[in-house]
Formats: sequence, C-alpha cells, structure tokens
Amino acid sequence: MQKLISTGVFLFALVGLGFAPPAADAAQKKREAAKSSTKVSTKARARQALVVRKPRSADARRVARAEPPRPSFGQAFGLHDAGDALDLKSSVALVLDQDTNEVLFSKNSQAVLPIASLTKLMTAVVVAESTLSLDEAIVITDDDVDNEKFSRSRLRVGTQLRREEMLHLALMSSENRAAHALGRTYPGGMAVFVAEMNRKARSLGMSDTRYVEPTGLSSRNQSSARDLAILVKAAHEHRIIRELSTSLEYEVEVGNRQIQFHNTNGLVKSRSWDIGLQKTGYISEAGRCLVMQTKMAGRHLIMVFLDSAGKYSRIGDAERVRRWIIETAQVVPAALATQAKSPL
Repeated sequence: MQKLISTGVFLFALVGLGFAPPAADAAQKKREAAKSSTKVSTKARARQALVVRKPRSADARRVARAEPPRPSFGQAFGLHDAGDALDLKSSVALVLDQDTNEVLFSKNSQAVLPIASLTKLMTAVVVAESTLSLDEAIVITDDDVDNEKFSRSRLRVGTQLRREEMLHLALMSSENRAAHALGRTYPGGMAVFVAEMNRKARSLGMSDTRYVEPTGLSSRNQSSARDLAILVKAAHEHRIIRELSTSLEYEVEVGNRQIQFHNTNGLVKSRSWDIGLQKTGYISEAGRCLVMQTKMAGRHLIMVFLDSAGKYSRIGDAERVRRWIIETAQVVPAALATQAKSPL
C-alpha cells in the first residue's frame, strides 16, 4: 500500500514538472502533430488561393463570379437620375406605335449604351435574310466558348444542331454559343458576318449602332432605344424570328441527353400579353434589357427598355407601361364621347 502511494506521488510530481508517462506522452505528441498538420494544410490552402492563374476554364469563371458587379454604363453616365411619369426602373425607355411611328413614351431614348443579347436580334435578321439552309448541321466548337465573360452554356463542345435550332436557342434562350456558331459558319467567317450586321444596321438607318460580334457579350455592341425600335420593326417582318423568339420552350439532344430550354422572357406565358416578338439581354455593362413587339389596346406597339437595375425590374417596367396604355385608351374614348355630347 505504501508502495502504491509513493508511486502515485512520484507520477503526480512528474506531471507537475511538465513530464508525462510514456502512454500520455505518446498521445500528447500525436495531438500536437495533428495540430501542426492542420496548420500547415490551412497555410498551404491559403497560399494556393493567392496563386494567380491565367483566365481559363473553371478557374477563370470562379474568379469572375467572385468580382463585385460593375456599374452599368447608364449608372456611370447618371442616366438613372432622370425621373419619369411612370417611375420606370430602366434608365432608357421608348414606346411607339409600330404602324404610325407615333412616340407614346420616351426616356433618354437617344442615349447610346451596350445592348447585351439584344444583339442577337440583328444576328437573326442576317441569318434570316441569307440564302443559307436552315437544315444545315452546325457543330459547336472550342471557338464558340465564351472567353470574355466566361458565361455558362448547356451546349457542350461537339454538340450538333441544325442552323434553325441554333437560331431558335439564340432567340428564345439567348444561347451565346449558338449565336456565335451562327456567325462563325457564315460564308467568309465571323468577320464577314459582323460586317453584314453593321451593313444591315446602316441600311435601316440605325446611325447610333455598332456591332463587333454576334452574341452581345461584348460591351462594344452598342445602340440607342430609337435604333432598337427600328430593328424590332425590321425583325418582325420575318415570320421565323417572330415564331422562334416567342416560343415557350424547346428540347434538343445534347450528347445522349434530351435538354429542355425555356424562354428568357416570362411575359410570353402571360395571358395579359399578346407578344409578336421579343428579346432579352444582360451583361453588367448594359444592365437588364428588353425589347418587344406587342398588340395592346387595339394598337401594335414596340417597347424598348434598357439598363434596368434589378433582375425583374424590366418586366415590372413593361407591366407599368401596359397598365398606363390601357388606362389611357379607356380615358381618351370617354373624353371624346363627352365632347361629342357637348352643345356647339
């Protein structure tokens, strides 16, 4: 008994002096080694995160998504400071009668701004007015991959679709690779296609417009609301553009899978709207954009909304204009009726 007590006192003293029995010592060393390994691993990951890689593939896309959104050109120019009677969130807007060219509403309509995927409307016009077969097969290649904005696409490299299908996805779902492939496979290549886009713009009188590529990913594709109204009117003359741009959905075979694509403009599904043509667009420099041809209150109207700040605000602006048009149409006939009943 005395021997056990002496042994316990001896061990207690060793611990108190910073020593530990062999088993405890081994356990302690194991814990310290684990902590050291964790610290090294953490530092290694931190150093790895600081490594600057070339802007390619997934790495570049992660960096791009981590960057804060850039202010749009409209914000930089102070266009959002301009108020309007309808309190629109778009800094630029234009509503006109398609048949008479009467301007019903205008806000900064002469401002020249990036137009994002509204560009694809001119891409479609050039394709529609060409003699190219819509049944010709087009294959997505590495050249069609977006290396400017690193935007995503469900059309994998190697995907083969007919030219009409590429046009369908470019208009309905704003598919960038499809639009790029349409320009790349034009006779003479991309340079000739872009030159044709600009030639067509000049022939229509779109003096504020310039194109540098067919997708709208470049902020150097620029136009004004006035010019875009001219483009919508010209594009509406083509049945294929009317039908494909207002299509609700379309399914294509990509690899061994069937993939469903949907319209980027939710208004095409609304019973409150009769839309004959539409196109949406977005890049940070352009904000949210929308153009439409629609029938409303007995009139054929063209609507242009550029540089809307919120994700859904361009749709909200379109609804505000729709309500205003309907209310105005109800007030004018009532005023005319009252005037007709008034004594001479």
